[in-house]
Amino acid sequence: MSMDEFVFVPLGGVGEIGMNLAMYGFGPAEKREWIVVDCGVTFPGPALPGVDLVLPDIRFLESERHNVRAMIITHAHEDHYGAVLALYPRISPEGTLPVHATAFTAGLLEAKAESEPGAPKVAVTVFKPGDTFRAGSFEIETVSVTHSIPEPVSLAITTPLGTVLHTGDWKDDDEPAMGPRTDRNAFKKIGDRGVLALVCDSTNAMREGVSPSEKEVGEGLRKVIERAEGRVAVTTFSSNVGRIRSIAEAARDCGREVLLLGRSIKRVVDVATDLGYFEGLPPFLAEEDFAHVPRSKVVIVLTGSQGESRAALAKLARDEMRDVALTAGDTVVYSSRMIPGNEKAVLETKNRLIDMGIEVIEDGDELVHVSGHPRRNELREMYKWTRPAIGIPVHGEAAHLSAHGKLMAECGIRDVIPVRNGDLVRLAPGAPEVVDDVPHGQIFKDGKLIGDEEELGVKDRRRLSFAGHVAVSVVLNRHHEMIADPELVAIGVPETDALGEDLEDLMYDAAVEAVESIPRARRRDLDLVQRAVHSAVRAVARDAWGKKPLVTVLVSSA
Repeated sequence: MSMDEFVFVPLGGVGEIGMNLAMYGFGPAEKREWIVVDCGVTFPGPALPGVDLVLPDIRFLESERHNVRAMIITHAHEDHYGAVLALYPRISPEGTLPVHATAFTAGLLEAKAESEPGAPKVAVTVFKPGDTFRAGSFEIETVSVTHSIPEPVSLAITTPLGTVLHTGDWKDDDEPAMGPRTDRNAFKKIGDRGVLALVCDSTNAMREGVSPSEKEVGEGLRKVIERAEGRVAVTTFSSNVGRIRSIAEAARDCGREVLLLGRSIKRVVDVATDLGYFEGLPPFLAEEDFAHVPRSKVVIVLTGSQGESRAALAKLARDEMRDVALTAGDTVVYSSRMIPGNEKAVLETKNRLIDMGIEVIEDGDELVHVSGHPRRNELREMYKWTRPAIGIPVHGEAAHLSAHGKLMAECGIRDVIPVRNGDLVRLAPGAPEVVDDVPHGQIFKDGKLIGDEEELGVKDRRRLSFAGHVAVSVVLNRHHEMIADPELVAIGVPETDALGEDLEDLMYDAAVEAVESIPRARRRDLDLVQRAVHSAVRAVARDAWGKKPLVTVLVSSA
């Protein structure tokens, strides 16, 4: 029997921002025990029409599910926990795999499940930051850190072959808006015991210095609210409870009431309120009371910082809300960062607001946002605290990972391992190295279904969005002659060509000619007729239009 090994396999989040899912394994290659750390999503771009969520491909995890001992969620951001409900039944069909999470993460997961009909029951086990628990051969110590959401943790994962420190998302904020500071002493103690490998957040590895404190952001927001004459609307990530509290405190101190807009922000605040995160603040304003509050006495906290068309901010920019509106002289503050890929949608909303006479303030104009991830000086501190033998940059695109790897090497980490999704890294025993490549990639949540591009028809859907669809129906009698004229329906196809000829007529004529060009005796081969009509219709569309629509031909014999 082969010897025990300690291995690491990322299935998402390494080489990209989002969709984080990591596996740690211990034991001989043929019989390893596994734990899963995080289970996140990313969001589809225009190349995935109709897709709701992008999920990590977990074929490898499914093949090992009988050996998985636990899933641990580091925090409740969508890119770390958003795929739990979708993928849990595939990982644990019997619904018994323990999912370890803090009270806040568990509360959000429960609220999410209540809003999704048919959501699976997840076997959640709640821990407090700082707790230690076992899962099979793994001992997991949770370490409190600071991030842009309540109750984030790093994980010290210990096996007989050593300890891996999985940082999750973190920063070292001396004055967080809520919750404890990053537990430097805990990291130092773990470092004193010996750290085999540091698997560390790379998001801000290209930025020198130290991230500003959340307290400074609160002060920046207060200044904006103090000087505003009209209404102030602040859009931020719904999960950033500390930011929402900072806004509410600034509004209270400026004599203003706070209105929450957006389903996701209300859901998060409900969970946070139950856990005491909004104690000492006045109650939030009801939407129906908004019209009765003077413009200078209200602050709106709302979703839509990424330009989402159905979010509250975009609706306000289109004046589509029943009880709430913005007018010239009001102020909108973007207390958020723009996620790459959302530039066009964000700019469209901003321009609508500016056209309405609204002042738009974003980070750079004032200190109204700060990242929840460590810059280079904070990373250097983490290396000093933990003193790892191996450094593995994760949570970032190629540029972030490369910059982080160079920083690790410059700071004296002995072995820096460049890793991408699907790499199976042997951490111990022996020299660390990538020893295998496991199945990985993306799958998609599309309505109620989960699958790849082929299974869900996404590839054809994309083709439809570029070149439309033509359906042709041909019916032959027992003498293999057309009983009637073919039926042709075109969707998403131009009406005429460059010469003014009706394109449907051209394709119809091509379909008829294709059938008639086949000798009657050969028309008994309906597949032959189908292929001929298909080719003829596509060819005439290509010649007249320059594009080839998706063509469906139905041939039947009466």
